[in-house]
Amino acid sequence: MKKSVLLLFVVCLFVAASLTAHATVTTAQILKQMDDLQTLQEDVTAKVSIVQQDVDQGQRNMEAIFFAKNIQDLFLIVMTQPESEKGNGYLKNQDKFWMYRRNTRTFQIISRDESIGGSDANAGDFETPQYQKQYRAVLDAAGKESIRSETLGNIPVYRVEIAAKTSDVSYPKKILWVRQDHFLPLKEQNFAKSGTLMSTQYYLKYTQIKGRYIAIWQMAIDEFEKGNKTVWQISNIQFAPLADSVFTKAYLENLSK
Repeated sequence: MKKSVLLLFVVCLFVAASLTAHATVTTAQILKQMDDLQTLQEDVTAKVSIVQQDVDQGQRNMEAIFFAKNIQDLFLIVMTQPESEKGNGYLKNQDKFWMYRRNTRTFQIISRDESIGGSDANAGDFETPQYQKQYRAVLDAAGKESIRSETLGNIPVYRVEIAAKTSDVSYPKKILWVRQDHFLPLKEQNFAKSGTLMSTQYYLKYTQIKGRYIAIWQMAIDEFEKGNKTVWQISNIQFAPLADSVFTKAYLENLSK
């Protein structure tokens, strides 16, 4: 009897702690913190290494140069390896995305879900985080925000369900596992409009720079085509002012010659 009472007491404490955590933080607050912590104040130049594992085609290694001006929501990716991708690029200037193909010297308007080099990494993975602008809370049957306190490994996290505010997003629904101590995402499940789980993304390592964070090691697992996954790492990070002209079609085209 005493054991049953003790067990019930422990369960009640756990539930109370979970409800307290739910009550003290909102989805909007979590999304804002995520955006703020990952929006760098400095311009960035870095190397991106992408390793794609495909069950049919095997392993494929790619490299690129990455330029970003987070404050103005600009980025440029120029592929350098392999030879078949060399000179191809991806450009974002505020709300517009373009893909450039060196062989045809043409630009094509793309969306955030455009694959980088045919991998599981997409254009939206490299833009300035915009969770608060793009997503809202998912409400449960009682009209409450879907936030739960959990642990991922041994790390306390918030499990948060969010849905897109607009159609211009990588995925219309996501479930996030966000650290409770400093609001960095550790895991993300991405769903199609139908509710089908399309991919699971892991944020494996961050580096901190002047109070902001960069996810320098990520992995995306394709949940639709089982066995496929992509790992990408950011290295050789340099901070120096970049001219606005870097983030133009003319610059990308000239760089790819």
